Amino acid sequence: MNKTLRKEVISILVDNQSNVLTRVVSLFGRRGFNIDSLTVSTTNNPEISRITIVFTGTEQALHQILTQTEKLEVVRDIFTLDAGNSLYRELLLVKIKCDKTDRSAIREIIEIYRGKIIDLSKDSMIVELTGAPEKLDGFMNMLDCYDIAEVCRTGITGIERGIQEHRI
Repeated sequence: MNKTLRKEVISILVDNQSNVLTRVVSLFGRRGFNIDSLTVSTTNNPEISRITIVFTGTEQALHQILTQTEKLEVVRDIFTLDAGNSLYRELLLVKIKCDKTDRSAIREIIEIYRGKIIDLSKDSMIVELTGAPEKLDGFMNMLDCYDIAEVCRTGITGIERGIQEHRI
């Protein structure tokens, strides 16, 4: 079996009820899987929630976690989001320490990445940026030479392109 590690994004459609997230996440923990990113939201059907989990593992680990998660009675569907056929997005909020001498240069970087300044004070600014995780990583790399006070990222959420008939 292939032991190569790779990052996987899986989407789980579950009943929208209390303790569902705990049950799914604890299954990962009991099996020794570390979750890199986790997002949860209701879907267009208020009875169903979507859990998007990103984790790193082998092909065997992916198969194991998909099979075991699928067995939970609250799980309606589970599938891997193929990077070539899916769109991933993430939200980043970053607070940058700056004064009036830094603002112009930082604003240029923000404009290039299509970010938005959502708060400005004499000694800092807060920037909002959405996009693919690689875009956010690139933006953060460009800010390396500035003093970052705080960073908050939502984690990846994703959706497949086109209509999938087998999806709820």
